[in-house]
Amino acid sequence: MERAELVELLTPEGLTLLDEVAGADAGGDVVATVSRLRAAGHSPSLVATVLTQARLRVKAQAKFGTFASRMLFTEAGLEQATRLRVAAMHAGRFGAAGLTRVADLGCGIGGDAMAFAALDLEVTAVDADEVTATVASYNLAPFESARVEHASAEDVDLSRFDALYFDPARRTAGHSNTARLTQPSDYTPSLDFVFASAASRPTGVKLGPGFDRSLIPDDAEAQWVSVDSHVVELGLWFGTLGREGIRRSALVLDSDGSHELNAGADSEDVDVAPLGEYLWEPDGAVIRARLIGDVARALGAGMLSDGIAYLTGNEAATSPFASGFRVLERFPLDERTLKRELRARGIGTLEVKKRGADIDPAAFRTRMNLKGPNSATLVLTRVAGRHAALLCERL
Repeated sequence: MERAELVELLTPEGLTLLDEVAGADAGGDVVATVSRLRAAGHSPSLVATVLTQARLRVKAQAKFGTFASRMLFTEAGLEQATRLRVAAMHAGRFGAAGLTRVADLGCGIGGDAMAFAALDLEVTAVDADEVTATVASYNLAPFESARVEHASAEDVDLSRFDALYFDPARRTAGHSNTARLTQPSDYTPSLDFVFASAASRPTGVKLGPGFDRSLIPDDAEAQWVSVDSHVVELGLWFGTLGREGIRRSALVLDSDGSHELNAGADSEDVDVAPLGEYLWEPDGAVIRARLIGDVARALGAGMLSDGIAYLTGNEAATSPFASGFRVLERFPLDERTLKRELRARGIGTLEVKKRGADIDPAAFRTRMNLKGPNSATLVLTRVAGRHAALLCERL
């Protein structure tokens, strides 16, 4: 969304039209909707902007729930926004630490700032992009304790705040069709500025889950967060926002609630064990946090193979930190053999998982030409260093 489009949207006509379209036409016939709105005298640019916003509101429900219906978005802003459930946990740290004046630096569309304000924290949301800052201002308008500034983080007087929260830009500039930045040195603001600021007051930093672990400061608590089995972020917490004695944490959020595994350092791995009756795949947050060993010991399991993040054992244990499978058959990793065996078992629906095997699961599934009423999981991996295919069923 460009500046002129936002200016036109932020008029009584634009906002009224958005609510009308989002309520009635967002999932309908787009061509018919455009024709109807143009016939009613609305400009082509406003119609396009409104329809884009209506589509983004529908998409945003996964992150913001019912709040999405009263918010504005940019494509890039929604892509990078913190899920409201996760943002609430961020805000909870600040509240529990007794911090009251927070600067949200690189606020984007305002997801985290909304969570801070919902706890009655005084939050100043800052973004260097004018359109993004304006969108954040709209989204934060219902909260009396929130204000927005259009500025670069480096230009903000941080002495006004007793705590900081950074979400450095990790994508190229723009509001749509942005690309992920692969080098942390290209982030805005720079990590040197972020980590230097963290030395002066309690600070939280949101980073991508694949962030280079060697760059994590020794004095930070590093928490990887997964939501419904998808790792969504790495949070670094400094000062009183970090917890004493904790340097590695895996937070798993699912339909059953929240589950956390933490330690003072990476956990020691367990030994490789013979393939047992059961297989476990640790959650991605556990893998990123390198706490696989702790999960393995809790399950009474061993590693399936060196360097492969699968566990195996003979007890049907369960854990919120790992998905469990019963091993039905072991086959060589040979496509002709597997195609024959899957067909003989009438397996028409196949979940393909892989670690340590250079195979595209989607292409592999297509080549199997599956038919039949049954379903199963096929794990393509290594067992004690040798390639194998494990036919499994989920626990």
